[in-house]
Amino acid sequence: MEQQPRYIGIDFHRRRSVIVHKDAAGTVLETVHLDNDPVAFAKELAKAGEHPEVVLEACYGWYWLADLLEEMGANLHLAHPLGNAWGNRRVKNDERDAEDLVDLLRLGRLAEAHIAPPELRELREIVRYRAKLVTLRSGLKSQVHSVLAKEGVPVPMSDLFGTAGQDLLNTAKLGRAYAIRTESLRDLIGDYDKEIAMLEREVDRWLSGDKGYLAIQAIPGVGPVLGAVFCAEIGDVARFSSPDKLCCWAGLTPRHRESDLHVVRGPITKQGSRLVRWAAVEAAQRHHGFQSARFEAITARRDSKKIARVALARHLLTLVYYGLRDGEIRCLAEKAG
Repeated sequence: MEQQPRYIGIDFHRRRSVIVHKDAAGTVLETVHLDNDPVAFAKELAKAGEHPEVVLEACYGWYWLADLLEEMGANLHLAHPLGNAWGNRRVKNDERDAEDLVDLLRLGRLAEAHIAPPELRELREIVRYRAKLVTLRSGLKSQVHSVLAKEGVPVPMSDLFGTAGQDLLNTAKLGRAYAIRTESLRDLIGDYDKEIAMLEREVDRWLSGDKGYLAIQAIPGVGPVLGAVFCAEIGDVARFSSPDKLCCWAGLTPRHRESDLHVVRGPITKQGSRLVRWAAVEAAQRHHGFQSARFEAITARRDSKKIARVALARHLLTLVYYGLRDGEIRCLAEKAG
């Protein structure tokens, strides 16, 4: 007799989790509360036989559990936190959450997130960490500007931390407390510079032979840093059937609400990879050549530079799609030729 498929829903938390077993008809077979111990999870999964259907929400620290479940032969499904509507339930607890995850999977209504392979997750970790350090370093630089403003020191140069700016900081007459703070901030900025440079070398080593990474740097405004963001966050671009799907995944498409004859299209959804969206807009702001002409045309038609930047970012992400897929961007190569 053929074994009926077993469905398992895991409501995963930082220290403890709830596991619900159901059969294909939706009958609850077992509910288990357990500590987040790999051995305990392995014993629990073994009850379900070979290749059970397992659903896990993409939440805090899910990497290790996903790897463990896949190693044990589970058909793993990663639930998207924003794509599954829980409704207005009167009772919400861990058991109900696990049951709902199982039912969404069992009925084929689960909105799934992509499970990136471990090596891509490592690259993402480096790229995201670099972005975080750059943000923290920007905060430190803003503090230096603030200290100089308190002391009435003018900053005539555009880059306070370039050669001319460093000369200004070395010779500025500051009170003792302000001088101490400025020196401390400059030391911290120097430490951040070293760590960021180390991470950039690591990313370059990781992607040096990647054809897609080299191809997308031909796009005006895209260099090694933004190229690394696109490669790390998008991963295997073949999982998107078209550039439009990639733009939608990045949250760069308009919000659409439709009921009967009433249709409302709003601003972009911003539901997707925040880092990819930032990289696309950042590159779009550096428009050059034919990108500049497109920007001016959209600005004139819509009377909004903000709308033009977003439209240009969407066009740029389309070029990224073809560059990652084909290892070249033919429209740019034709223009260069």
